[in-house]
Amino acid sequence: MRYSVRMTVSRPELKVTVFSDYICPFCYVGDAHLNHLRDSYDLKVNWCFLEIHPETSAEGEPIASLDYPSETWQRMMATLKAMAEAENLPLLDHDFTTNSRSALQLAEAAKFVSAEVFYRLHASLFSALFAQGLNIGDRDCLRRLALEAGMQAQQVEAAWQDEAVENRLRQYQQAAHDLAVKSTPTFFIGEQRLDGAVPVGKLLQAAQAAL
Repeated sequence: MRYSVRMTVSRPELKVTVFSDYICPFCYVGDAHLNHLRDSYDLKVNWCFLEIHPETSAEGEPIASLDYPSETWQRMMATLKAMAEAENLPLLDHDFTTNSRSALQLAEAAKFVSAEVFYRLHASLFSALFAQGLNIGDRDCLRRLALEAGMQAQQVEAAWQDEAVENRLRQYQQAAHDLAVKSTPTFFIGEQRLDGAVPVGKLLQAAQAAL
């Protein structure tokens, strides 16, 4: 996945708002789809983090705890696998989930360190859960990922205590409510809203229309 911050002026600026959660496998794929737009646009992404399963424990739980009907889950996973293969994204069998609150707090705080640090952490959070099978609800795991991404130890600990971070997460939750966002990922590009890990072509069409 490509997350370099490019400074060229040859590509038009495109503002995108994305509602997302790091424990959402379709957000993992949707992020890869969105990343294709960086070849043509100077993306300015407003990442709005939503905790989609606050009831889940940070220790991790079997996917069965989410209580999806078996046939529905199998269809979802077949679709997810096909999309991941099309993107050459590594994807383990998605058999457990975890609480994302600490990961979201950390990512939100990383935005104010630097774009480079944020995007390194952003990519590693998705990869840790879906490609490596790590528990990103565990703070020891998160500390390691954040330090590897370039955050300082004090920045990591502060992220979990920062009321400003909490306020921004609450604002995203309120915005999702106001906009009737029911699923992740949800993209807003110009006047268009796209729900789910939509194909790259649809994102490009929305981008062209927005400009």
